[in-house]
Amino acid sequence: MKRIFLNKLFLISSASFLFVYGIIYACAGGDDWDFFSYNSNFTPETFTDKSYTPLFLSGDIFYGIGFDTQHNSRFNEDIKSDWENYLKGKADASTVSYFLIGEETPMYSSEKKTPQNKTDITQLHVFLKTKKDNPTSLKWGKKINLKDDKVKSFIEFLYLAQKIETVSIGEDYWSYDPVVAKTFNDFKMIQSIENVYNTSKDMFLQNRYWFLTMKAYFYSSNKQKAIDFFNKTEKSVPKNVLYYRGLSYVAGIKHKQKKYSESNCLYAQVFDKCPELRIVTAYSFHPQNDADWNKSLFLAKNNSERAALWAIHGFYKDEKKAIAKIYELDPKSEHLNYLLTRLVNEQEQSINNSFEESVKDNLPAKKQTVAENKELNKSKIDKAAFDLVSKIALAGNTNKPYLWDISLGYLQTLKGDYATAESNFDKAEKTMPKTELAKLQLRLLRFVNNMSKIDKLTDKNEKTILVDLNWLYQELPKTYKGQEFRYQNAAQWSKNYLASLYRAKSNPVMAELFGDTPDNYWGRGNSFYDNEKNLLDMKAFLVKTDKTKIEKIAAGIYSLKVKDISNFQAVQATFKNKIPEAIGFIQQTDSVQYYQFLGNPFNGNIKDCHDCDHSAYQKKKYSQLDFLTTIKEMQDKLAQKEDVYTNSLLLGNAFYNITHFGNGRTFYEISIVGYGSSPYSFRDSMKKMITNCDVPKMYYQKALEAATTKEQKAKCIYMLAKCERNEYYNTKYNSVNSWWEIQDDKVNFIAWNGFKTLKKDYSDTKYYQDVIAECGYFNTYINQ
Repeated sequence: MKRIFLNKLFLISSASFLFVYGIIYACAGGDDWDFFSYNSNFTPETFTDKSYTPLFLSGDIFYGIGFDTQHNSRFNEDIKSDWENYLKGKADASTVSYFLIGEETPMYSSEKKTPQNKTDITQLHVFLKTKKDNPTSLKWGKKINLKDDKVKSFIEFLYLAQKIETVSIGEDYWSYDPVVAKTFNDFKMIQSIENVYNTSKDMFLQNRYWFLTMKAYFYSSNKQKAIDFFNKTEKSVPKNVLYYRGLSYVAGIKHKQKKYSESNCLYAQVFDKCPELRIVTAYSFHPQNDADWNKSLFLAKNNSERAALWAIHGFYKDEKKAIAKIYELDPKSEHLNYLLTRLVNEQEQSINNSFEESVKDNLPAKKQTVAENKELNKSKIDKAAFDLVSKIALAGNTNKPYLWDISLGYLQTLKGDYATAESNFDKAEKTMPKTELAKLQLRLLRFVNNMSKIDKLTDKNEKTILVDLNWLYQELPKTYKGQEFRYQNAAQWSKNYLASLYRAKSNPVMAELFGDTPDNYWGRGNSFYDNEKNLLDMKAFLVKTDKTKIEKIAAGIYSLKVKDISNFQAVQATFKNKIPEAIGFIQQTDSVQYYQFLGNPFNGNIKDCHDCDHSAYQKKKYSQLDFLTTIKEMQDKLAQKEDVYTNSLLLGNAFYNITHFGNGRTFYEISIVGYGSSPYSFRDSMKKMITNCDVPKMYYQKALEAATTKEQKAKCIYMLAKCERNEYYNTKYNSVNSWWEIQDDKVNFIAWNGFKTLKKDYSDTKYYQDVIAECGYFNTYINQ
């Protein structure tokens, strides 16, 4: 799956991106398993700064999170830390956190009342101004010294900051309704905030009042004042996070003024210098056209700013070109690293790991040999991208040369240059950080390289992969507790690879064990077991005790056990009316034999309604073993001509109910057969088995022949009519692959022979009246 975002960078425009993203939680002065994890061997988090994580290649807007939802809380921890240090010894961490952030409220809370911490701040402000105690000052006076200058400065700053928050803090929910921008128009208060900035001798407070002034002007109706204030003061302001947050406000205003080139140039500066705002600036960056883009490049004052422009450009379009441009400008730029991970992950998306090729709709995919798969994948490698990575890796002059070495090694593996790939992995290992994730990543890529060397399995090369196969299949799923490391793709790829090798060796059992990819997502079960020899060979393999090491690995990852195969054999034998065999097989299934039917499988009702049967009172609940042994008892009685009508009718019901039309579908709904409410959910062989009513029809015919009253005969005739109906639909729709192909021919049913006989010969029976009451088809037929 490829990340679908923009075909062309310059198709998006917005006049208010920062007015959305500028909602930053105040008081410092302000303010999940992506699909690619299972479709990639290259973990971008391994060597890349965390601030770039949302910008990794993704099928969503941002990697791992979808949308940025931290507008109100992005800087909370930094804000708390800064103020805790400022108030050290004067207020504890919990008190500082309470006044800054408040008490946590449930997400999506409907309560609109003013948070208690804001009320407390207001009341403390009143106390400081009037010098008169109030309940709030008396309460907090026991915990903090309200006469301390720093504490008073803290309270006063919060009081002013929360005034701006009335327009800067957004709602924590998404809505279809357009959001009306709020403005803060108390320019007298804004001027008072600016005055505190101008007169404060405390550098910590001065910095925060500078940002609060910027923020107030940004949310006012005269946004140009924010730009004027910034231009007047920027040289005296420390270049910290608050500075770049202020600069991002300027960028947002420039965008609103349709000065797109200037806006994007400023966003690039923030992207470059303030990692905390990379996700915000990347989203807000939107040249309108090529002219805007080229002007932004022209306005950039130095190579660092130009590199940052290209770094954001590469997020939207053409990582390859962005890398080449940045490398020319500054080989040491850290932006190169995240773009490289995107380039490698993008290359991975074109690789075929399934060892299958699609042929036509409704036809099985064609299996590939290892050689065919390699040739196909080699043809998918972007030569220009490969040459670019190779050139930069060989130069060795980036700030993380080991990332380029390991990336080049991986791309060389995909190209089939295994020896050179190994050399680059060795080179990377010498200088890379020795973190757990780095070690895991290197081991995984070495395994992929080593496995890819094998064109034909031998005892010798088999031994080279055993340890890593156990690591992938057994150890990692149990021991790796992180979220980032992408090993699942290599695990599945290696299974497909081995399955292909075993197919080439004409070893269907081992090919099935490693290629165990039944269509269970669509409920189609496992067609491997349609072949009796395959079934018996697999069963013999699973029970044998002298397995080789690789056979043990294969058996350990296989989703089916001997009991599952025995269960399938029991189902098959039952549908073939080989009940003694079925009993023998079901007794090999451990607990499965004790699974109970949801409805009484020996009942035969006029309408087929398994939900009705499941909810009906049942005097006796039948397990699967009970069901089969009861059938055996009835068949034995039938063989002795004992109560032929009753036993035949009950046997007909039993075999009818385990078909798709009856109330006992759970009997056959197992992993090998498949699952589904429609016969079209099953492969052809199973669809035929579960819709065939020949066995119940045979027993209903026996019951009819033994019937002695018209009521008994009427019931048998109707039950035969149901079988006739089912056979009609089976034949009519036999060639249909899915419900979507069914043509509405306006024919819902026909007058089956059973309907005709029931109307002609049994209209005087009570059962006939019951059928009219319950069967809409029959009622329609007789009233034509």
